[in-house]
Amino acid sequence: MFTLKWLLLFLVSVLLLLKLPLANTASNCYAVDKNDYIYDFTKLVGKKFEYEGKESDLTVRFCKDVQYRSDSGYVDFGHFAPLNYFAHGTGNADFVQEYYFGDLQHCEQYGFDKMGRSAQVNIICGNCSNRATCRDESGCICSVSYDTNCRVIVELALSCSQSSSHIFQGFTVGFHPRAWELVYNGITQWGYDKPQYGYSFGTKVTQVSPYFTAVAALSKRVGTPFYTVFPDKGLEVELSGSASAGDPPTTLSPTILNVNWQCEKAQDALYVVNITVPIEGYPPINFSLGKLCEYKQTRKSDSTKGWATFGILCCIFIVLSTASCCAGFLYKTRVEKQHGLYAVPGMTVLAACLEVASGGTNGGYSPANDASQSTWERPPVPHRVSEIATDSKYGSV
Repeated sequence: MFTLKWLLLFLVSVLLLLKLPLANTASNCYAVDKNDYIYDFTKLVGKKFEYEGKESDLTVRFCKDVQYRSDSGYVDFGHFAPLNYFAHGTGNADFVQEYYFGDLQHCEQYGFDKMGRSAQVNIICGNCSNRATCRDESGCICSVSYDTNCRVIVELALSCSQSSSHIFQGFTVGFHPRAWELVYNGITQWGYDKPQYGYSFGTKVTQVSPYFTAVAALSKRVGTPFYTVFPDKGLEVELSGSASAGDPPTTLSPTILNVNWQCEKAQDALYVVNITVPIEGYPPINFSLGKLCEYKQTRKSDSTKGWATFGILCCIFIVLSTASCCAGFLYKTRVEKQHGLYAVPGMTVLAACLEVASGGTNGGYSPANDASQSTWERPPVPHRVSEIATDSKYGSV
């Protein structure tokens, strides 16, 4: 199973690379010229260019570091950082590389925030400006000058090869509004240009949301993204969000692309979703996202379908009950001439149930007629006034 999975992954990679033109590089050692074309220097990463001096030598390990070598030892003049340290130059220099964070000793008072020794490598595509001849076909160091004891300026001649990719500068795609894991400066980053097992997402991840940013002046060139899936069956994908609606992304207001995916069947294989972003006047930008389907996932609509049906039935029941009560109330008030609570439908049945529950007429209150007679009516008093008057004697009290 393990061999089959990696064989399928290899086939997916080959097919996608043959089918889709990608604007990417094999490493972070690249530069973009003034016309937005890529120059890829991946083959020169780590190559040593040495300049022999009278007392010391200077070595540039391309896209690695710059070292000052003498009998007393090595002095580090900075390390290469890929972001913002490789750009097109001015004047005789076609490109400029910056190396920072070298040895700090005796350089505490130089540089910003105690960055240590640094180096600037001015790259010339072709021959040296001083007409020096390079023995190596790849290139050589033309000259070395020290600005201070903590900064060196190197002129390096290289045989540059221009790429056919015309990139859309200023466009980034990342998993956060200010990130660029997927696309940086219009270039698809390594790992997302083709499917990689280490960059895939697990089965539990049902949504991935990349953010798009672009230069405001060129943001309207960004089109509506679309996707392709390989294998084409077994994974359901749906795009949503402001990016899918075609909203132009800017640096201050990035757009979001929600990639909703569900595994329709259990398959121990990697699905590759290739996202294509069309750019007006530039080649499209492509990046790939991988998802593993270890088990079948149920849709949210299926899990909530029963509750939705129950809610609809409850609403219908409440509406019908209210309509029946209103119709019964109108019938009793207008036809049967009943008023008050007796006009409410079902009140007679409720009163009967309460009477039965309270014990009926034997254990309850007596009728109103009986109570009035027993309480308030008294037997008539006999008229004996006349008898007293006749039987009384003179002088009696």
